[in-house]
Amino acid sequence: MIDQSINKNIEHIKLKLKTIPETPGVYQYLDDSGKVIYVGKARNLQRRVTSYFNRYDDHTPKIKMLVRHICDLRITVVASEVDALLLENNLIKQYQPRYNSMLKDDKTYPYLCITDEDYPQLLFTRDRTRLKGQFFGPYPNQRILRELQDIIRKLFSYRKCKKKLTWDSQHQRVIGGDRPCMNHQIGLCKAPCVGLESHDEYMETIGRIRKILRGDFGEILDAMKKEMMDLADQLRYEEAEIMRRKIRLLEEYQYKSTVVNTNVRDVDVYSIISDSKLAYVNMMRIKNGSIIYSFSTEIKKQLDESDSEILATIIPALHEKTESTAREAIVPFVVEDIPEDYLKQTVATRGDRKQLMELSERNVRSYQHQCIHQRLLVNPDEGRGQLMERLQKELHLKRIPVHIECFDNSNIQGAFPVAAMVRFTDGKPNRSEYRKFNIKTVEGPDDYASMAEVIYRRYKRLSDEGKELPDLLIVDGGAGQMEVARHVIVDQLQLDIPIAGLAKDDRHRTNELLCYDPDWQIVVVGLKPTDQLFHLMEQIQNEVHRFAITFHRDKRSKGTFRTQLTDIPGIGEKTARDLLLRFGSVKEVKLQTLDDLTKAIGPSKAKTVFDFFKK
Repeated sequence: MIDQSINKNIEHIKLKLKTIPETPGVYQYLDDSGKVIYVGKARNLQRRVTSYFNRYDDHTPKIKMLVRHICDLRITVVASEVDALLLENNLIKQYQPRYNSMLKDDKTYPYLCITDEDYPQLLFTRDRTRLKGQFFGPYPNQRILRELQDIIRKLFSYRKCKKKLTWDSQHQRVIGGDRPCMNHQIGLCKAPCVGLESHDEYMETIGRIRKILRGDFGEILDAMKKEMMDLADQLRYEEAEIMRRKIRLLEEYQYKSTVVNTNVRDVDVYSIISDSKLAYVNMMRIKNGSIIYSFSTEIKKQLDESDSEILATIIPALHEKTESTAREAIVPFVVEDIPEDYLKQTVATRGDRKQLMELSERNVRSYQHQCIHQRLLVNPDEGRGQLMERLQKELHLKRIPVHIECFDNSNIQGAFPVAAMVRFTDGKPNRSEYRKFNIKTVEGPDDYASMAEVIYRRYKRLSDEGKELPDLLIVDGGAGQMEVARHVIVDQLQLDIPIAGLAKDDRHRTNELLCYDPDWQIVVVGLKPTDQLFHLMEQIQNEVHRFAITFHRDKRSKGTFRTQLTDIPGIGEKTARDLLLRFGSVKEVKLQTLDDLTKAIGPSKAKTVFDFFKK
């Protein structure tokens, strides 16, 4: 990682780097004046953005210059790489960043344009400022666009010449043509330039082309499929295959992306999430089917305003700030304080608008997690308070989990069984409240029974003494351990303590947070590994595991553990430990033959143990 000798703002940048998600998206670098100096896209934002500030000497001179001038950065999460590609293009065109050499000026994504003329043409262009007319696109795949243009060319006859034709409506004649060109002779144009096709007929053809470019080509597809079948029936398979390829390309053109979508022309999308002190709002501007602007902001609540009240204030402010021309807003719920005459509100339940709302919500959640993580790094107490509020919402708890207790067992094949409990208060370890448990009633490796014993002993005592119960009980284990805890807490002790579980994967890493729904069904809480709340759960699980292992190790090393084996004259702790590790429990040792014991500890000690249990 670079130091302040290269970039004086690196400490501020480091905070943001730690909060960037590992998802597709677009990132922007800003200079000391707040101007965007570079826009880029990435399949993995965390990996890509971090790479600029690592291995500085390996970068090109351009990247080194860029890194020295970065004062801040911001990101936008998108649904796919294609979406990141198109959003990057829009942002580059909007900001014209100094360090972006690609996709500027004429190097942009292609469009099809129906020109604004008396006899319009269908043209391929990368520069929307060069032509006047109706544009369709942008198209992420130039090959599809070219072949689509070729299909339209073969389906319809329209002019492709550079003649400037004018329709004289008074005299019902065309001005500017002299004689038909080669395209007419090969059947690609009906020569409107010399009046061989009327102006009305030509405009009708252009109207049909518009329908195809808008996606209204169901009738044309049906006709093409019929023609393909007719060709196949006539055994003209090569021509039928050509027609099938055209049909496939038209159907591929119908595919709708979250970003490229001709059905959503000019709308704003707003999403919001909040806690007791702060609200987070995301706004996305959708213009001609593409995201052209994404903005997230944090709002401090002054009077504990509701989400609806906050949106009623922030939507007009953002609408004016971004100079939005949209007359429709996609919102998570109807904001009653915004008049319908000012902005039409749509609460999306399905389709394209629903996908856009989900994308906006992903952005605002990502922004909230970044803000919380940054505050946690700078001011741990403030950040943990917000994490506790989030945990309350995620687990649907009645109150904020100020006190969290977590249990874990530790043994070696049933030998030296112990358990441990840690308590976290306000998201921080409260080591004075840690507890150790010797397993008293369980013999052999039975984690479920051991967990049941220590939970019963812990909360029976707290209940009998009238002491404060925890706000949340977490067991280090999956559904089985949770069911054991529920049986003890609810069925036996009849206490009201919420229960959660922390499951691990096959590599013994924290994998899932589990909880109960109102019907006592175990459900998975959707937390990503990059989420700071997930990191807190991981910290709790690692802490209780460390505490249990340490207690178990200390007990073995101090020789404080005793079993019936150590009471046998001539049998010490080492021999007793060897027997337990070999056979699992004292009960199993009793069942062994003299030969089995001899193989484990030798003939002399084996006969001593065998005779002891035989008597």
